Amino acid sequence: MRKTIITALAALTLLPASAQKKSISGGYPIMPVPFTSVKVWNNTFWGQRLETSRNVTIPLAFSKCESEGRYKNFERAADNRKHPSDKYNVKKLMPYSFDDTDPYKTIEGAAYILQTYPDKKLKAYVDSVIDIIGTAQEPDGYLYTTRTQNFIHPHPWAGPKRWSKEEDLSHELYNLGHLIEGAVAHWQATGSRKLLDIACRYADCVVKEVGPNPGQACVVPGHQIAEMALCKLYLATGQKRYLDEAKFLLDYRGKTEIRQEYSQSHKPVIEQDEAVGHAVRAAYMYAGMADVAALTGDTAYIHAIDRIWNNIVSKKLYITGGIGATNNGEAFGANYELPNMSAYNETCAAIGNVYVNYRLFLLHGESKYFDVLERTLYNGLIDGVSLDGGGFFYPNPLESMGQHQRKAWFGCACCPSNICRFLPSLPGYIYAVKDRNVYINLFLSNSSNLTVAGKKVALSQDTRYPWDGDIVIKIDNNKAGTFALKIRIPGWVKGQPVPSDLYYYSDGKHLAYTVTVNGKTADAALTDDGYYTIARQWKKGDVVRVHFDMEARTVRANNKVAADRGQASIERGPVVYAAEWPDNNFNIQNVLLNQQPTFTTGTMPYAAFIADSLKNKQTQYRKLHIETLTTPAQALVFGKDGKLSTADVSLKLIPYFAWAHRGNGNMKVWLPQDVSAARPAKPATLASKPAAE
Repeated sequence: MRKTIITALAALTLLPASAQKKSISGGYPIMPVPFTSVKVWNNTFWGQRLETSRNVTIPLAFSKCESEGRYKNFERAADNRKHPSDKYNVKKLMPYSFDDTDPYKTIEGAAYILQTYPDKKLKAYVDSVIDIIGTAQEPDGYLYTTRTQNFIHPHPWAGPKRWSKEEDLSHELYNLGHLIEGAVAHWQATGSRKLLDIACRYADCVVKEVGPNPGQACVVPGHQIAEMALCKLYLATGQKRYLDEAKFLLDYRGKTEIRQEYSQSHKPVIEQDEAVGHAVRAAYMYAGMADVAALTGDTAYIHAIDRIWNNIVSKKLYITGGIGATNNGEAFGANYELPNMSAYNETCAAIGNVYVNYRLFLLHGESKYFDVLERTLYNGLIDGVSLDGGGFFYPNPLESMGQHQRKAWFGCACCPSNICRFLPSLPGYIYAVKDRNVYINLFLSNSSNLTVAGKKVALSQDTRYPWDGDIVIKIDNNKAGTFALKIRIPGWVKGQPVPSDLYYYSDGKHLAYTVTVNGKTADAALTDDGYYTIARQWKKGDVVRVHFDMEARTVRANNKVAADRGQASIERGPVVYAAEWPDNNFNIQNVLLNQQPTFTTGTMPYAAFIADSLKNKQTQYRKLHIETLTTPAQALVFGKDGKLSTADVSLKLIPYFAWAHRGNGNMKVWLPQDVSAARPAKPATLASKPAAE
């Protein structure tokens, strides 16, 4: 089937515009604008992040694949295929059964970068890695170095034969999923089928051997992702067997041997109504359910996802947009169980949360899904990678006493490699199109080329968002005539932190917004879907100016969240703030917010937060600043007589995503505002000066 096969869902695979011609029925009702059609401007908030991915994170990930033996796994598997023996101790040589996915995910991120920034050297390197991967594939397509390195004694997680431990530890189908994701991205970016053909052969092996029929292994993934990946492969190739396999993997969940909440196999997926178990597995499964529902029209899947989403946003979502409360199984906790210091909030789970909310927007077209997505994006997700692109968090807690620190890599490297593949794809989340409606979902400086009713439209945005709420949208070209611009009015502007009663603004402020077209008030309205909708005959040179009031706000949690009672968090626009030790000359564990706090804004240069070795190499840092907040507060201190008293202090806050760049020490997102919530540690005294500049 030709490369031009596409549907509305196919934009989820971020296909280039040249591939968008032929369609398969049954996709999402709303069509994303692929990342290849959007150019994010340099020296901007997100331009810096993309440049850092290109210059630091992706090269680092490839270097770790070399130094940590990821490529060696494939080379040993190729050797053992030719000369089978018992010489390789796989358990010793390969820590995890999913290590193969690190190259797959890094290739995916590199492919997105290659499409945006052509680079012959990077392309050649990726090709050389694909050659190594291909040598390990068995004749029938099976590609799993955990077993192929030693057929006699494979890795103990692999089980004695294929698929025998798939629902437990083997990750054979998880590896397939990431292989497909990387392969489709590489094909889109380069036109080469080298990795795509490898992925198809492994997928064909799975279709043949895994299923409900006699002689097949009737198993479902222990770790989900194959479901949404197989949907991508169906759209890339037109081969319906891949979609059928994805639906089987969902339909039989809760019906096979292992049934447990940890892997969401405790009951059939269409009967589930609460987010439970491993948060990454869960989010990937929900995303796969949305994809299969969009392609097959199975509304039972949609109803189940809607129920689960409501459970998450009303009872299990952190103020940072993170999900997964506990390190016990990297899992969702009970309803309203949202601890701060022990919060897990895996970076991969934040990425999964973006995937789910993105797909629900494509299904339902409501802005509330992007409200959650944006909160996750600016806080719980980008916190997972340092500003210099070379330090990572696996968990993302909301409080620390110095025990949390960024690391250059992890033995289990799923989060760094996931960041590699996600951030370069960000431009594909900004816009979407349905009929003659153009959705503007995210606000960042960019130039874009869209297709509306089969005609070309060029838009651009110019903004300092998230640091201020002014956005200039220009119509750079329009061949489509009349269409509607649908501008998302964020929940934080409308007085709702999240689309539920889990959090609420406690300061009584009412923010406003204005929208003008060519200097005049727009003839438009805020529609029920949460978008300010302007329908008109657009002309080249038309200018839409959007202004969102942007003030620091105090947020309280539902009283059922025991960890946050009597405390407030601070946010400004979509950015959640935190108090960190280097900026304050007192123990922030002992601070008490005023009942009616006032805030002043300030700035700090990005260079203050990045490694010295990069300050003179990364030019995109030089003009960028981070917005800070300062508020009068009280520090609780014990005098020499042992009596508790207060001292007036000036509390400085930085964006949550910028913490843990300047050494180890205290950090807090939720700050006591009621005396009942203040629990000062002994002894507590004021320092004479800040601990660090």
